[in-house]
Amino acid sequence: MSSTNSDRFIANPPLITPSELITSLPQAFEKGLESGDLLFFESTVTKHAENGVDFEIRKCPALLHKPTLPTPHFNGAPPTATASDDKAGKPDPFAPPYPKGLCLGQLKGEDDSEYIVMLNKFSVVKHHFLLITKDFQSQNIPPTPPDLVMAYQILLAARRTRPAPREFLAFFNCGERSGASQPHKHLQFIPLEEYGGPMEVAISKAGIDTENKAFSLPAFPYAHYIRRLPTRLQSASIAVDELYDALAQAFMSLLDLTIAAIRNDPEEHPRGSPSYNVILTPEHLMVVPRSKEKFTISPSALPADAPQREEGLSMSINSLGFAGMFLVKSDEEGARVSEVGVVKMLAGVGVPRMADDSLAEPQSRDDLGDSGAGGTSSNL
Repeated sequence: MSSTNSDRFIANPPLITPSELITSLPQAFEKGLESGDLLFFESTVTKHAENGVDFEIRKCPALLHKPTLPTPHFNGAPPTATASDDKAGKPDPFAPPYPKGLCLGQLKGEDDSEYIVMLNKFSVVKHHFLLITKDFQSQNIPPTPPDLVMAYQILLAARRTRPAPREFLAFFNCGERSGASQPHKHLQFIPLEEYGGPMEVAISKAGIDTENKAFSLPAFPYAHYIRRLPTRLQSASIAVDELYDALAQAFMSLLDLTIAAIRNDPEEHPRGSPSYNVILTPEHLMVVPRSKEKFTISPSALPADAPQREEGLSMSINSLGFAGMFLVKSDEEGARVSEVGVVKMLAGVGVPRMADDSLAEPQSRDDLGDSGAGGTSSNL
């Protein structure tokens, strides 16, 4: 490595703890901006009420100028060199050496698992970061128990931060239809200004107290499977083995339901590795099976002068969509999303619910069944 590259890249990042990771974010984010390694795009958020949920539609006009990358190959092998490799000449942006302006350090977890933590290079939300397997693993394989334990420990570390506790949401896009943008396995974390995000609020209102059975929200027609996590997992004295077992058992039960739903819909989801989204908060774990990566708004639903009038408007949806957060590039796109309906779009890229789910029955603490529209906007 040249001396110039050694100033900008690091091959062996320092070992950190989840708490150190969270407290380092503000300063690291500013340094990333100063270095030029990190790009931050301003955005505004509009609330869109539908099926009793205040969905967030985030508009980021700068994304109009960002090139659309092809869906990565999920063949289980590290990516090979292309003309669009990053500045270090690497086909895999998550392989060493790591840009100093993005790399936060490395974490060691259970079963000798090792992770690199990096800020998201193209950030729409400040302090968005990634938990990346140190050695290449495919984004096509499920999160392992050590992955889930490390993610959960990070969420708890954020909530325990003093003097100002922070809320984060963890998510994982698995497979080619999930909205994943890189083939190297990584979980993502975004900070939340309010508890849990839109869908987490709706899930909490469902009133499910049982911790050993999956449930779904009746107001949403697509398959989605949720487990309430035991409150004891949030204790500072919880044994790692107990955390490991609880998260592994919860995830496997949801994955079984997810695969069953996909097999129940063979026309929309052909044979091959399943695609799904995983959303994790300190209180709940949710898995959503996927049939498509993108929802296409038909040309007939677009204005005559819309640039996508001939082929329709295609929008990629990842885990954040199912967490209640949509990203659009313009007022026009935002208007189309509101007109078509968020729930219709989610159902269009999801999998139909099975009639015999045998899930726990929600006892709603608040009405989650009425549709509505409206919103307020705020700058971030």
